[in-house]
Amino acid sequence: MRLALKVDVDTLVGFKEGVPALLNALAAREVSASFFVAMGPDHSGRAIRRLFTHKGFLQKMLRTGAPRLYGLKTMLYGTLLPGPAIAASSPDLLRNIIAAGHELGIHGYDHVLWQDRLDGMSRSAVAAEIYRAQKVFSEILGHPAISFAAPGWQCTPAALDALVAEPFYYLSNTRGYSPYFPKTPDRAWPILEIPTTLPTMDELLGLHGRSPTEVNEEILAGLRRGGTHILTIHAEVEGRVCRREFSDLLHQVQDQGISCIRLIDYAQELWQHPDQIIRASMAPGTLPGRAGTVICQSRWED
Repeated sequence: MRLALKVDVDTLVGFKEGVPALLNALAAREVSASFFVAMGPDHSGRAIRRLFTHKGFLQKMLRTGAPRLYGLKTMLYGTLLPGPAIAASSPDLLRNIIAAGHELGIHGYDHVLWQDRLDGMSRSAVAAEIYRAQKVFSEILGHPAISFAAPGWQCTPAALDALVAEPFYYLSNTRGYSPYFPKTPDRAWPILEIPTTLPTMDELLGLHGRSPTEVNEEILAGLRRGGTHILTIHAEVEGRVCRREFSDLLHQVQDQGISCIRLIDYAQELWQHPDQIIRASMAPGTLPGRAGTVICQSRWED
């Protein structure tokens, strides 16, 4: 049993407050993870549009206590308050992630724009978003990112066309059950996709009355099925209001003999035998506790 920890950093508060807390929690357990940071502005307030476009969005915000998770300022960024830069607000923090032995990749540029508007974006528009993200990353770290995780698990053929043109070693854009090469009925992409395989804290928290402790139990139950699983955590959730529960989860994972790896390590293993990687289709799907749709790996495969 192995667990790859994927840390999504969507907001300024998640970056400035959640990431340092997570670095401490991971260091205490000598665990390495893969961090994916939104490189551009925090426009979280613009997500208010999801009240009208994402079924269940309001219920999720109420169930998880969004103001407590994100803070009032975050919920106003991009509307009543200007959207501050996320990654550029603390370049040294990005360097600290790498210095601590973790992987650092890109979580888009404008997180809300990608998550809410990707379906209507052309390849050139997507490429422009990726270029902006890579520019910030490269200016701070001196080299481009080689891994990318899509905001909100949103992916389209136009996005894949733009992503394969970049030096990405692998992607983590979707929800699924096994690494794969993405395809549609009329084409395929030679890029490795490593999907998130487990439910997330923010999806399960409060769902049917679940407490953070019960969420951890459900995640652990998924791990006991064996194999290599990918768990996405959010700096705004596990790095802030649920930081103690996240530390508890790490403790239980290690106590049960489950080893933790970075996604880049898993990708390197997989690329040693590319002929054993399946090809699978992607399609929008719904998940318990998550508003709207996400892109999911199809159970039909080649």
